[in-house]
Parts: sequence; structure tokens; C-alpha cells
Amino acid sequence: MKVNLLDGNTFAQMVLAGANHLTNNASMIDALNVFPVPDGDTGTNMNLSMTSGANEVKTANPDQVTDVAQALAKGLLMGARGNSGVILSQLFRGFAKGVEGKKKLTTKDFAHGLDVGVNTAYKAVIKPVEGTILTVAKDTAKKAVELAGNTDDMITFMEGVLDASKVSLKRTPDLLPVLKEVGVVDSGGQGLVTIYEGFLASLKGEELPESSESSVDMKDMVSAEHHKLAQDFMNTEDIEFGYCTEIMVKFEEDKLKKHPYDEESFRNELSEFGDSLLVVSDDEIVKVHVHVENPGEVLNLGQRFGSFINIKVENMREQHTSIVGDKEKKTKTPKEKTDYAVVSVAMGEGLKELLESLGATVVIQGGQTMNPSTQDITDAINEANAHNIVVLPNNKNIIMAAEQAAELSDDNVVVVPTKTIPQGMSALLAFHPQAKLEENKQNMIEASQQVKTGQVTYAVRDTQIDGMTIKNGNFMGLADGKIKVNDKDKLKVIKDLLSDMITDEDEIITILQGEEASDEEVKQIESFIEENFEDIELEVHKGNQPIYSYIFSIE
Repeated sequence: MKVNLLDGNTFAQMVLAGANHLTNNASMIDALNVFPVPDGDTGTNMNLSMTSGANEVKTANPDQVTDVAQALAKGLLMGARGNSGVILSQLFRGFAKGVEGKKKLTTKDFAHGLDVGVNTAYKAVIKPVEGTILTVAKDTAKKAVELAGNTDDMITFMEGVLDASKVSLKRTPDLLPVLKEVGVVDSGGQGLVTIYEGFLASLKGEELPESSESSVDMKDMVSAEHHKLAQDFMNTEDIEFGYCTEIMVKFEEDKLKKHPYDEESFRNELSEFGDSLLVVSDDEIVKVHVHVENPGEVLNLGQRFGSFINIKVENMREQHTSIVGDKEKKTKTPKEKTDYAVVSVAMGEGLKELLESLGATVVIQGGQTMNPSTQDITDAINEANAHNIVVLPNNKNIIMAAEQAAELSDDNVVVVPTKTIPQGMSALLAFHPQAKLEENKQNMIEASQQVKTGQVTYAVRDTQIDGMTIKNGNFMGLADGKIKVNDKDKLKVIKDLLSDMITDEDEIITILQGEEASDEEVKQIESFIEENFEDIELEVHKGNQPIYSYIFSIE
């Protein structure tokens, strides 16, 4: 059997098979986690993201590959969850661009799509980390280009693509120290390999294997992607440019003849004028969001390609908003918007009530085991119904989806990259409704960085990390995400953790009691703190959060 041209219907079936195979292996990928805490969610995030893309593909025109690819990209974009899901959405967004206009694909067309996908994903990540899904995608795309030059048979080509992805996956421990330490591979990369396995099985007309057939030992595979990337991607530096500028331009043929549009070239032009840049386009429009000092330069560049649909320029230093050409959007607003709102994320009814009492307008239920998607956060932003919105992710693996939702919004949305509930609480206390949005953002970031977060949970496997031996079922104490102590005695872990974290400068400890924590334990913790840290002020709240029996906020 030989396939020289890949049509739209065949590609759609490949996508559905890749999504199904990922679904079948999501739990396995979830279990692969560098930290042995019960929050491994890379498989869940990639599965839900890919499923959203696959659902969109089911409604697409199967006659042309370009339509199927664009539907996949759209579904992935809005369904993206966590860092792995966001990166996956960018990979296939770029793929759709690379095969744009193609009714059928040759091996060279497919390879080009993979290559453009890698470039798109790397641009979306502020500080790319090698040894992750990004590396697997990059190595695979490079090999795909080489393979396409040697064969026009799509089956032979995809077999080579899958082999290349497995080789790259096996190499990830050599690139990422935390993986090397425990001798394992990255699970975000494994998720991508799983999708490619589904692609090939569908193309060959074979049944999906019951489990992913990676070339590495499955029981030894774990992932650092969802905790390492979130720390390294995100940029919390002060914004240097004063005007938040958004334009939406409808393409016009006469102008495109004089100034042909190329997204990458346009993005490169705009990057010289400011930061926080997003350029998204399709066949009809281009949308730009950028922070600059001279908004007029952005308008002039955009107007070369067509006419403005929307223009919004906000002076972030003076809290003076000037909205031009946006009347149509306002007439569709169901009710008058408030000036400010705060969207926060938390898991547990007690935490939800606590954050609302501190000023959160909308609280999304989500966290360690269920990261909200870009669409979930977008819906919450819309529900908040305000001109200026602050988003608090409260989890390092939700930050990228929040940033993506912020960029897609027509409102003025900023993300304060909080990684824990205590950071979110501290940020809320620093919020002032009369302050300028950028002033609020910076004040909330600074406040979130002043609090220390302690967490108590349990190990779900035997492992060794940071020179520490951890047994399955042991309780663990984490200080700002780093495992500090573990033991089979929970109270001992709590005491050792607090003793390690509390200093003479600390004044307040807030205990957030999880759903598995008893009132008797809380009394013992209170007695320990009162006896050993007499100058510390103590507060206790029932957060009812899962996973972590206790969360400590220390400041």
C-alpha cells in the first residue's frame, strides 16, 4: 500500500485517531510526574485540548486538508489547558498555516507544516526549555523535512516521523537536568509521540494499540514539562511601554496588492516598537495586541493591509482609556460594564468563598488535577463584565492558558502570574479599585512575591529526587514547590516543614485546611505554632481543597 497524496478526509481520520489514542493513554501520562505528588496532569491537559480540536474537525469540510487543519487549530486554541495544551495548540496552529490553501498534501507539504508549527510554538514561549515537548516537536520536524526529500510515500514518511519522535523523546533526559537526575523522559513529549502513533495507525488502516508503543520503558517515564516550563516561560518584568494598543484590520485586495501580507514579517516589524505582542490572522482579518510608546506607528502599519474594524488604545500610566471605532461591540454588551473585576482560580468551595471575600469577582473551579482551559478562562472574563480585568491563575500550570485568554479578549485584561493560593490571596489584598491597571498589576505581583507557600500532600509512588528517598504513601512537605521533608508521620512532616519555613521576620501564618484534614490535627498544629513561634499571628480557614491536606501562607 502506498499513499502519495494525503486528502482532507484521511487527515481528519488521522486527527481523530490521534485524539482517541491520547485519550486511551491520558491516565498513563498523568501518572508520569517528576514530583510524586498526585497532581500529574499533562495527559489530562493534552487530552482535553486535543479532544476540543478533534470535535471541531468533525464539523469541518473534509474535502480539503487546509479546512481540516484550520478547524483543528481553532478547536485546540479555545480548548487549550495547561502549558502542554497551549504548546500543542501552537504546534497545530503553525501546521495549519504551513499547509494553508492545500487541498491535498505531499510529504514535503506535511513536513513544511510540522516545521512551521515548531516555529510558531517556540515564538509563543518566552523562554523555551529544551528536553520537553518543544524539543520532541523540533527534532521530529527537522527529520520530517529530511525524510520528505527522500520519499513521496506518506506511510513511509509517517513511519519515519514517528521513529524520529521516539528517538527525540528518549533523548530528553540528556537535555533537562531534573529528568536526568531520576533517569526518565518528558511526558509532554510522550503525549506528542502518542498523537503521532494514532496518525500512523489511521493512515495504515490499523487498529490503535492498547497503549502507547514508545521506545522507552513506560514505567520509568515521568514529566517535568508542566512544572518546569511554567517557571521558565513566564515574564513578570515591568512593562516599559505605556500604551496598550489593539487593532483589528479587515484585509482589502487592492491594499494587499501593494503590500502583501505575511504574518511573520508583520510580527517582526511590530516587535521593534514594543512588547506583549500577539498577532493572529486568518484569510479575512488580522488582530494585533501590543504595548508601545507610539500607537500611531502600529495603526499605520496595520492600515497598509486593509480597513480598521476595531481600534483600542489605552494609556496604562494615566488610567485614561480611549476607544475608537468600537461602538458596534458596545451595542452588543448585554449590560453596562463595571470598571474593574478580578478573575481567580481555586479548587474547593472553602477556597472559593475565601477568595470572593477578599474581592474576587469570579472564581473558576480548577487547580492541580483539572486545569481550566483557555475557553473556561475566556468565559470567566466575559462573565466578569468589566473594562479592566485582572486574572489570578494561582497555579503555575494555568498561567499560559490565562495569558492566551487575556490576549484573545477584547477587554483590557492582565494576568498576575500567581502560582499558589497564598500568592493569589496576597495579590487580592494588594488590589486597589482606584489605582491604574498597570499599577495594580505591579503591586499585586510584588505582594504575591512576599508570601511563602507551604503544602502538605502524599506520595503516589516510590522515587528519589534532590537526594531524597520518598516512599509511596509517605506525606511530603513542600516549600514554594520544592519538596523539603517526607515521612510516614503527617504531623512530623508538618512540624518539620513549618520549622524550616518560619523565620524571625515572619508575622502571620494562615492555615488552609483541606478536605482530608481533621479538626484534631489543626488543634495540634495550632499548639505547635503557639509553643514554638509565640509572636506569630495565626488564622485558620477551611479551604476544603483536594490533594493538599494543608496549605500554609507565611508572611
